[in-house]
Amino acid sequence: MFTEQGPTVRELAVQALSSIEHGYDLLAPKFDHTPYRTPDRVLDAVRDEVRRLGPFDAGLDVCCGTGAGVGVLRQLCGERVVGVDFSAGMLAEARAAFPPEGERPAEEGPAAGAPAAGAPAGEGPAVDWVRADARSLPFAPAFDLALSFGAFGHFLPAERFGLFAGVHGSLRPGGRFVFPIGAPPPVGSRAYWTLFGFDAAMRVRNALWRPQFVMYYRTFRLGDVLEDLTRAGFAARLRPLTELGRRPDGSPRARLVVATRE
Repeated sequence: MFTEQGPTVRELAVQALSSIEHGYDLLAPKFDHTPYRTPDRVLDAVRDEVRRLGPFDAGLDVCCGTGAGVGVLRQLCGERVVGVDFSAGMLAEARAAFPPEGERPAEEGPAAGAPAAGAPAGEGPAVDWVRADARSLPFAPAFDLALSFGAFGHFLPAERFGLFAGVHGSLRPGGRFVFPIGAPPPVGSRAYWTLFGFDAAMRVRNALWRPQFVMYYRTFRLGDVLEDLTRAGFAARLRPLTELGRRPDGSPRARLVVATRE
């Protein structure tokens, strides 16, 4: 599953027994060499679909990690992009991927590990980085577009409304909050049992070990998500991400949730 540049089994075990924040600090230097990084084809599909909703001036990447979503936002926003994460290690990697103009050697392209789907580091709007907990975002309503990739499993269902309310409060009226959501695997399929087994193992781990490491794949159910978005003040709709293919029954393998602050 991993390249030679990725983490070892021992390193993953140490991460899994850490807190979420410290675990990602440890994993950060090798994160982009793991399957946990959002695939470029997903980034591209979201970018292409969101571009139809623009234009946008300022963008926010919620739980930005090493900056994959920031690379997407720099292709969609004309003035400003901000990445927010609570892991200092992940933010350090993101800063290295998108160094300030004055720190970037003229003869070099994007830093190693920079998100392939994003604009090259020397193009697009400048990026600011903020270290903060996504459950308590420190922003005024300053953004036209917010997105997030692959982070929602780190929030318990009871925390989801507060997270969405914080994003809502960071958007200007009419601003969009977008994120992809995959179709659930068929009950009884290999993917179904893989996710079921992972979540079960994490529940056992968190019952027996402290600090907890919250990461669940089966708690982010579409119906509950749409209900929490509505409670937070969004008008939400779904758009198929057709670039990611369709299931045997013809339904899309993934959809884009588009939540608008009214």
